[in-house]
Amino acid sequence: MSVENKREGNLEAPTRHPIDWKNPEYYDEDKLNTELERVFDICHGCRRCVSLCQSFPTLFDLVDESETMEVDGVDKADYKKVVDECYLCDMCYIAKCPYVPPHSFNVDFPHLMLQAKAIEHKKTGGQFRDNVLSSTDTLGKLATIPVINETINAVNTWQPTRSIAEKALGVDKNAWLPSYDKQTFRKHASPKTSFEIKDGKRTTGKIAIFASCYINYNEPGIGRDFVAVLEHNEIPWIIAEKEVCCGMPKLEQGDLEAVESLMRINIPNLVKLADKGYTITSLVPSCTLMFKQELPLMFPENDDVKRVADAFWDPFNYLVSRNKDGLLNTDFKEEIGNISYQAPCHGRVQNIGKKTEEFLKSLPGTEVKTTERCSGHAGTYGIKKEFHPQSMKIGKPVFRQISQAEPDYISSDCPMSGHHIAQGLKENHDQNIALAHPISLVRKAYGI
Repeated sequence: MSVENKREGNLEAPTRHPIDWKNPEYYDEDKLNTELERVFDICHGCRRCVSLCQSFPTLFDLVDESETMEVDGVDKADYKKVVDECYLCDMCYIAKCPYVPPHSFNVDFPHLMLQAKAIEHKKTGGQFRDNVLSSTDTLGKLATIPVINETINAVNTWQPTRSIAEKALGVDKNAWLPSYDKQTFRKHASPKTSFEIKDGKRTTGKIAIFASCYINYNEPGIGRDFVAVLEHNEIPWIIAEKEVCCGMPKLEQGDLEAVESLMRINIPNLVKLADKGYTITSLVPSCTLMFKQELPLMFPENDDVKRVADAFWDPFNYLVSRNKDGLLNTDFKEEIGNISYQAPCHGRVQNIGKKTEEFLKSLPGTEVKTTERCSGHAGTYGIKKEFHPQSMKIGKPVFRQISQAEPDYISSDCPMSGHHIAQGLKENHDQNIALAHPISLVRKAYGI
């Protein structure tokens, strides 16, 4: 690489271009294929991302098995095989690729895959299974109806019905599936605003919680643990009103119109909170990333989206900053022991540093060993029949690292990633290790 290109691409911070998805040319398949060939050729010559996910091995195998052994020898119909393996983790862009903007090669692999997914969705309307799995609010509301709740949870855990579901929906019968809690977080949480508001240099002294579909319907206990931590630190909190899915599941399917519909419900309510000085946060990294990165790139002219993005914080980034402001209670009473912590992809790409790891390491009597590899779960990717075996393969280095560490707890900011790791440890190493979200471990350390 020339000195000019090093200066141009490697010594300046990566930047992201807005997603021009409203432009009719965005859906031009010929132009897409031309750009895919250009980017695939650059990737073929570099191969730096081969270990990240299955998209790159799939691409390189297609090239190596073609007649020319170059990208021009690959049938364009096979480009879809590469696209289908991408679950938009964003790690190739943030951690590996030397050719991202402002480099003149202008490679944004994840958003190119998103464009291909969007074109496919516009043509076909998406697969029934994918549309169902990505409709998280609809599933959650249905699953909390008492009789249906018991039925769905039974179906999710009973092997004969899982085999039927695999044949009917293409959901792998061996993949872990979340259960649904009757006591949703949003319905049963009691916001507390009576504490004195103490703003810091970096932090506002009041929190608005975007519950997320997962915390609300599947594991509300994590939300309650976060509330306990906030109240122990006398931080006033409320829950965002009229909340719907953040849109990440729909984004991963290329259903950009559905993303816009969800945005138009969430943003008007969240921007009111931002304008009132609330720090907004979510306990699922994908939701945080959606509001901080993807929506601003999809709607660059929307000032409300920008104000919400500026107000949105990762919860541990907030707690670490709160501590630096001298406003965090550090009267930890219980030692946690050894934690194997997995930093999820959508947390790492937020460019905030290792805030969860930093905070956990500050707990007395606690040892933290961190792995920064992908667990392989990746949203709905890890539960689909055609991808589940590959998702377990992607996670094997994580499973092996944690198995060797023999920790007291497995922990990940992404609850689904944590369960995927627990499944991998059981299947690959015959180990059952306690699983806890990092915020739940903080509550335990406080002894509250």
